[in-house]
Amino acid sequence: MTQDGVIAIAEQGIWMVIIICGPLLALALIVGLVVSIFQATTQIQEQTLAFIPKIVAVLLGIVFFGPWMLSQMLSYASEIFSNLTRFVG
Repeated sequence: MTQDGVIAIAEQGIWMVIIICGPLLALALIVGLVVSIFQATTQIQEQTLAFIPKIVAVLLGIVFFGPWMLSQMLSYASEIFSNLTRFVG
């Protein structure tokens, strides 16, 4: 395996992680921002108030984005396995 092949596989892997995790991280960020604004306006500093809504939002995001995430991961895995002979040989 050449150095370029390793770099190409690593680059594809990093982009796939960003694409798959991006929607869930953005959802958690938006919910966290809304909860922080709510806490700042009401002066409630309860830690569970910031934690529980993010968990619920990410779980709902997994339910909603789960099939799309799975299809992305499966297409990436099949692409890696089909091109494995090109990188190894």
